[in-house]
Amino acid sequence: MSRLSQLYLLAYNSLQYFGWLIVLIKIFLSISASRSFHGAYATAGDLVCLLQAVSFLETIHAVVGLVPASFLLTLMQWGGRTHFLFAIVRQIPEVQSLPSVFITFTAWSLSEVIRYSHYALSILKVCPSWLTYFRYTAFIFLYPIGIGPGEMWLMYQALSYVKERSLYSDFFDKFAFSYYSFLVAVLVCYPFLWLKLYLHLFKQRRSKLKKKEGRKKL
Repeated sequence: MSRLSQLYLLAYNSLQYFGWLIVLIKIFLSISASRSFHGAYATAGDLVCLLQAVSFLETIHAVVGLVPASFLLTLMQWGGRTHFLFAIVRQIPEVQSLPSVFITFTAWSLSEVIRYSHYALSILKVCPSWLTYFRYTAFIFLYPIGIGPGEMWLMYQALSYVKERSLYSDFFDKFAFSYYSFLVAVLVCYPFLWLKLYLHLFKQRRSKLKKKEGRKKL
């Protein structure tokens, strides 16, 4: 990897790390002040949307070979989060104050603070072994929490608003299909798509931690 590419990835991962750290701090300061889980979107929603939009660059990184990541899996994760955030949460004010938004944002921000700090420190070759272990272990708990009581539960809660308002009917009517039906289909498929990503992370975990242990023995 060229020096310029390393500097670019260091800047990108560092900015994402600080962005998600700010999200995490804002959420917990809001809880501390209001003693409520209902203000996560009002407090950090705009920043989460910005960080998620910018993360599209990660699909480009995979395509051009800047990072050794699967383009398809990267696109699947980016697409799932982006749909959840921009098509549902941002468009339906009634769901923005639900506890499932707090659960999702907390799981996302914890995961990303760990992931991006690991990437940035690895580029600098100063990443501690405990952070590497945490990077490839924390997802075991955070991923199911973000998906189940977070994303999927909120999408289910949004169904009545989607149906009542015929959301995105101008687009979906062209295909004799409704966004409500599409969202139901997404909910049915979500566990299977999630499982594919989840199992991939376990495979990645075995590979990375085994490699780390091999280096220690040497």
